[in-house]
Amino acid sequence: MSLLECLVGIALCVLLLNPLLHTSANLVKQQIAYEKTQLLESEAERALELMARAIRMAGYRKVQNMQAHLQQTAHQNKRPLEIHQKSGYRGSDGLTVRYALSGETDFDCLGNHLTSERTNHHLALQGFSVDRQASAPKGARVNGGSLICHSLDRQGRIQKTSLMNGVNGLWIEELKAPLSQSQRAFQLRLEMTDGAYIQKEFSRTVSTRNLL
Repeated sequence: MSLLECLVGIALCVLLLNPLLHTSANLVKQQIAYEKTQLLESEAERALELMARAIRMAGYRKVQNMQAHLQQTAHQNKRPLEIHQKSGYRGSDGLTVRYALSGETDFDCLGNHLTSERTNHHLALQGFSVDRQASAPKGARVNGGSLICHSLDRQGRIQKTSLMNGVNGLWIEELKAPLSQSQRAFQLRLEMTDGAYIQKEFSRTVSTRNLL
């Protein structure tokens, strides 16, 4: 076999293999994008479920004695459900709810078992906001913001802990037509990103159960 024949054979192999290699590379990219999307979807569903549970608990009361009742009444100026519009990262909304413990096994958004120690005037607190990633160096490109959980520690003080990254924004809109005098409905919208090519929005509608 001459050198020319070898070169011709190599050129033909390259021509034949190039489409296959290109297709394989595209398949790998699509698989990576699919896995990232599935991960973002799983994170978003977890976050939306935590916020939905908190909204459903907002305003719950279980008065066991007159002293607790008086203390709760004295703090009624603190509303059981508050929406903080455009207070966070990229104009994201925030959420704060307060409620009494049910006496069953209650957990906050961090998974902590709620006891009387983790209350303030017999009311538990849960909150959600979106902040810039604290761990990202200043000036560095970040993978969205961080979803922050607000809860009470064992001394009844507010603590803030990051739940997840990759959150581009959180928006909470109250639906205009209330379900009833004691029920309000909200639409939660959460935009997730991988910091590069994927930006996907997830939403859920949830109604309160315990507001008077």
